[in-house]
Amino acid sequence: MEILKRIMENIKEDAPVEDVRRGLHWTAVVGGRVGLASTMAQDLGCSHGHGEGMEGSFTEMTALELARYCFVGKTADASLGLAAVNSLLAIDPNRYADVDGLHIVKEMGKGKNISVIGHFPHLDTLAKDAGNLWIIEKRPRPGDHPEEEGNVFLPQSDIVVISSTTLLNNTLAGILALCRRDSVKMLLGPTTPLSETLFDYGIDVLAGSVVTQKEIVLRSVSEGASFMQLKKKGGVRFVTIIKDYDDIIRRLAA
Repeated sequence: MEILKRIMENIKEDAPVEDVRRGLHWTAVVGGRVGLASTMAQDLGCSHGHGEGMEGSFTEMTALELARYCFVGKTADASLGLAAVNSLLAIDPNRYADVDGLHIVKEMGKGKNISVIGHFPHLDTLAKDAGNLWIIEKRPRPGDHPEEEGNVFLPQSDIVVISSTTLLNNTLAGILALCRRDSVKMLLGPTTPLSETLFDYGIDVLAGSVVTQKEIVLRSVSEGASFMQLKKKGGVRFVTIIKDYDDIIRRLAA
């Protein structure tokens, strides 16, 4: 909660909410730009569209007003709130490479112990070069480790890749507390707020996305498209922001 509050405090300009789409996989809010957040489907049916104490249409609110949904308790409502936050983070995608964050981890992580919080596609390619790859999940698949085992693996990890959905279920702070001070920590996924405020909490790499074609993305979100389908249609691009690349390389070489 504190991390999201700090991010919101550092947003310079508010904007009216122009549109809201709540799809099967993604929630989109159009404020200053289009912000995305993962739709937490397991809670969506429990959300009535407005959290306790929230009244009125979404498009009668400003994006910062909608961002308060981050704090009303249900993860489906938090998806709305974080998408609103992301709609206000002004990032020029042309300043950053269009590179998947996991590709960066693959290059940096040869022979290293890597923990991944959340089950991302193509982790098998990461495992080929890592010393150890531990996938930690709330809902483990075969070969994954339950979240309780994070106490064992995170302190051993040189690199920790954390799904940005941990901001929605309020587990990010606890995960960071288990990481070694010198480990490299990446927040990964389209839900990631591209806010340098996160660097103050020990995150080294923000690997998120920016919407480049509003109408294509809004239609695709409404149709239940996955992120890779959005990417394939050309409506979004990866954006990765690194706090201090040279420092990361020094720490991994130590």
